[in-house]
Amino acid sequence: MIAATGNIALQKTTSYKAVLPFYIYAAISFFFACVLLLTSTDVFNQHYFNPKTLALTHTLALGWGTMIILGASHQLVPVLVEGKLYSNVLAYISFLCAGIGIPLLVYGFYTFNMGWPAQTGGIAINMGVLFYIVNLTMSMQKSKSRNVPAVFILTATTWLLLTTLFGLTLVYNFNYPILKNASPGYLALHAHMGIVGWFLLLVLGVASRLIPLFLISKYTNNKLLWLVFACINMGLLGFISNEIFGESKLILPIFMILVFSGILLFILYCFNAYKQRIRRKIDEQMKVSLLSVFMMLLPIISIIDMLTFSLLNNAKNNIVLLYGFCIFFGWLTAIIFGMTFKTLPFIVWNKVYHKRASAGKTPSPKDLFNENIFRWMTILYLIGFVLFAPGLVILSGILLKTGAACLLLSSLLYCLNVYIVIMHKPKIV
Repeated sequence: MIAATGNIALQKTTSYKAVLPFYIYAAISFFFACVLLLTSTDVFNQHYFNPKTLALTHTLALGWGTMIILGASHQLVPVLVEGKLYSNVLAYISFLCAGIGIPLLVYGFYTFNMGWPAQTGGIAINMGVLFYIVNLTMSMQKSKSRNVPAVFILTATTWLLLTTLFGLTLVYNFNYPILKNASPGYLALHAHMGIVGWFLLLVLGVASRLIPLFLISKYTNNKLLWLVFACINMGLLGFISNEIFGESKLILPIFMILVFSGILLFILYCFNAYKQRIRRKIDEQMKVSLLSVFMMLLPIISIIDMLTFSLLNNAKNNIVLLYGFCIFFGWLTAIIFGMTFKTLPFIVWNKVYHKRASAGKTPSPKDLFNENIFRWMTILYLIGFVLFAPGLVILSGILLKTGAACLLLSSLLYCLNVYIVIMHKPKIV
């Protein structure tokens, strides 16, 4: 997500050719995820380990969340470290590897074929992640600037690699006895390495820079951010250790409290940035982004319910599905919705008007997307989320279908607005 607004210079920006394909791929993936959601509501009364749920989860986690983050961070990291992206070529290769690997892996899950489709897809995804990490590491090495958000991002990418490597191991473990137990027994470990280590850590690091920036707030508190960083990583490492060596339900809440404390401290950070903002009026994109910060509390409520049922030896499958839904269709989608139309217009504006700015008055980046489409996208998204979530709790087919249909319409409007921005033609007044 490009850290640029107002009069902030864009001279260090990465080539749009290395960034836009990720945005386009993510938009299409989100549409297909919503199609899969609408056509798979019948499986939500079954165990969460089934082909359709696995395919949906990985479409969201890899095609939607990860791809847009990979693209956006190619744009953001050079700005954070006040340098240049090490290699646009590595960015292209990373996109091709991940872009080819994701549909192969999703197809393998959907057909529950853990043979060559899933294995080849998993290998390609890991190659894409490796090229991405090399690119970001070299970019940071060549820069003399160091800051907290950059550490968040680099640590999160390490967790991403560990997540994808472990995921590939689980795919092979279906056919070869690599691990002690069957692959389904490691799902919680694999999922939380990605959710907490990759998504949560990365989003918090990026948002810690972008939210004050887009609010035009002078607030900063590196000590608080380091505390957030420590809480989340300690909690995750403790959870992993417990899963591998202990599996004690009694100490599990300690690690959960650490992660939740990090989230609450980050919410405090955002609240302080909001209070000290210079721009009093908040635009629609920032409202959605700020909403996503509070939506991080919803998975917390779900996981408390899961832990309660687990301690009572009465695990509820629909609560587990609600937990995943709140993460991927709640917090993660909300932050992507908001930040896409704060960042993508700047990228395209720089592409179209960088050499034309002196020729006359140009549109501002916010003029590149359609605000009415954005508003209806947000309304349909919120309606869909509010209907689908309780539908999962009470297993209501009507609520699930209606909510999924609203989310699908919202994804179409998102894709349409992304198309409008990317296809923008120069207009000089």
